[in-house]
Amino acid sequence: MNAMHEVDYKIFGEDLQYVEVELDPQEAVVAEAGGMMYMEDGIEMETVFGDGSAQSQGGGLMGALMGAGKRLLTGESLFMTVFQNRVADKRRVAFGAPYPGRIVPVHLAELGGDLLVQKDAFLAAAKGVSIGIAFQRKLGVGLFGGEGFIMQRLQGDGWAFVHAGGMLMERQLGAREVLRVDTGCIVGFQPSVAYDIQMVRGIKSAIFGGEGLFFATLQGPGRVWLQSLPLSRMANRIVAAVPGITRGGREEGSVLGGLGSILGGDR
Repeated sequence: MNAMHEVDYKIFGEDLQYVEVELDPQEAVVAEAGGMMYMEDGIEMETVFGDGSAQSQGGGLMGALMGAGKRLLTGESLFMTVFQNRVADKRRVAFGAPYPGRIVPVHLAELGGDLLVQKDAFLAAAKGVSIGIAFQRKLGVGLFGGEGFIMQRLQGDGWAFVHAGGMLMERQLGAREVLRVDTGCIVGFQPSVAYDIQMVRGIKSAIFGGEGLFFATLQGPGRVWLQSLPLSRMANRIVAAVPGITRGGREEGSVLGGLGSILGGDR
């Protein structure tokens, strides 16, 4: 029996988008706390441990606790919110993007039922989709990969909605085709895509070029989604523009971000 709820949706807006999900009777959608924009009468909210998927709920209390514990490793709350239509007619609930960009609808069944996304990219999904975590196993990714080391793993065959900052680029990589990317610009990719970290050649380019010492490599086959405005980059620009505030963090993808900020003249 298919555990995924087959929801319908519509995306509104250009740069500041929201997605409206239409729920048939008893259908439900799960989302991060604080993501809801509006909901019609007849939809009930329920706070659950973890993602509320059949996988976590089917395991009883321990299964739910394990699912919630995994979310702590990505910096998310222990809880998620389930929105379920409890009346006999169709009802709608909407979720807003957290910052300017694009909402990406992804049908997991078309991707083999598995997708890796940045930990802050997930917005909402049909109930039954499992939202877990995936560690990047290579040592270089763990040491220098920044936000790409621990990613969220979306599994199932239903609709999921992720958010990309700025403009979105979707690309199908061929077998052994390689794309070099700033780690913060990765939104998500299929598990068939190999993810690694490589050093920038030329120490002068690394220190004075403003792009850090390391970048990510994505090697096909598989689909990848990239964003032009990572949240970390936008936050760094805002903090740098406020007088009297210094940045303690590093640029995404850079192990010498602090030095790069000093040399680049940022406060």
